[in-house]
Amino acid sequence: MTLNGWLQITFFLTLILLVTKPLGVFMTHVFNRERTFLDRALGPIERLIYRLTRVNADREMHWTEYAVAMLLFSLVSMLGLYLLQRLQGVLPLNPQHLPAVDSGSFTGSSFNTASSFTTNTNWQSYVPEVTMSYLTQMAGLAYHNFVSAAAGIALAVAFIRGIARREMQTIGTRHKRRRAAEHSRLAHGRAADRFFGRTKSERAGTQP
Repeated sequence: MTLNGWLQITFFLTLILLVTKPLGVFMTHVFNRERTFLDRALGPIERLIYRLTRVNADREMHWTEYAVAMLLFSLVSMLGLYLLQRLQGVLPLNPQHLPAVDSGSFTGSSFNTASSFTTNTNWQSYVPEVTMSYLTQMAGLAYHNFVSAAAGIALAVAFIRGIARREMQTIGTRHKRRRAAEHSRLAHGRAADRFFGRTKSERAGTQP
């Protein structure tokens, strides 16, 4: 490996180490429903979404209700991406006039792409630039790149809360966990720290 290669690796690892602590603290506040510096900007938007969808974000869920909510969310996202691919030939933002995916030799590719991106697998059997329109790539693929990872983080936190609250019937609310998707999707490590460093009240099974 060249010197330039080693310098790039060193620079990247240094940046990761520098942001680990502040980002971890920030995500801890997010998952514990504590105020952050983004609340003033994103809070009104979040509350508006809750009002429009008639969601009570403070009501906690049983684990079965949480699981069904997450599965339904993923199913709707998957169907949306599938329809974007099948209808992209008649949708806007398609200056290359690409036909619908699966209209030619890509039989089965729409469903495969929709399911893989929803599960954060992101398996591709095509060249996006000559297969997917701008709309499909932006509103479909890029959306799932973000949301599928955020859903995974939310599930990880719910799982940790389920372990930490062994004697309780609820594990929080999926809607509050969505704040992580609005703020960042880089909180994997800190979620485990929150579990091992929980407070006395949490060990006793109470809400932090």
